[in-house]
Amino acid sequence: MGIQIQKKIVAYSVVSDETDAIKKDEVIEKKEEPEVDYMHEKVARPEVLLGSTYKVKTPLSEHSLYVTVNDMVLNQGTEHEIRRPFEVFINSKNMDHFQWIVALTRIISAVFRKGGDVTFLVEELKAVFDPRGGYFKKGGKYMPSLVAEIGDVIEQHLTMTGMMKGDTLDEHQKQFIAAKRAENEGNQKQTATDLGDGEESSFPANSELCGKCQTKAMIKMDGCLTCLNCGDSKCG
Repeated sequence: MGIQIQKKIVAYSVVSDETDAIKKDEVIEKKEEPEVDYMHEKVARPEVLLGSTYKVKTPLSEHSLYVTVNDMVLNQGTEHEIRRPFEVFINSKNMDHFQWIVALTRIISAVFRKGGDVTFLVEELKAVFDPRGGYFKKGGKYMPSLVAEIGDVIEQHLTMTGMMKGDTLDEHQKQFIAAKRAENEGNQKQTATDLGDGEESSFPANSELCGKCQTKAMIKMDGCLTCLNCGDSKCG
């Protein structure tokens, strides 16, 4: 059966078995590409989630708070496997803050399930200040409020899962801090500071609060305030 060509021929190609094989391979490769899942509010909650629980002991209450963050593993078993926070729970024997704690956990969990970059929650929570004043937690780190410490816990968890980068020191900074500590120990006797929670500080009693790491570890060395915890120096 003949075919009448009514248009002008402008190009042509020769069809061969090799051309057909290449096209079939391209179709197979496109079909084999896995679909990548991302966190969004319509993702169904699985029966089992991975979780971590953090104990928070503050001088504001005789009872500890237990913060649990549950994560969902997306694209499990593939090269696109990621672990993302799904929900948070806070439990305590102290019922004084029950209402706002329940509200806070629901809001944080809702933001987690929205997906995207949820790390902004850390800065928002850590920026909350208690009008009655903050407190020092174990190790001498200053917490402006209980909400800020909850934000600090979430920061620890997001750092552990890889969503945030920790404030790690390089070798030069570590050597600098070690030298300053050794110099300080040679100049004055270390005295233990009771922080009110039964733990002693490894920093001198006359240390000042560092504005960078919020730890009471800043002392005057060579006429310049220097932090023995993070290495921050007023002299640059």
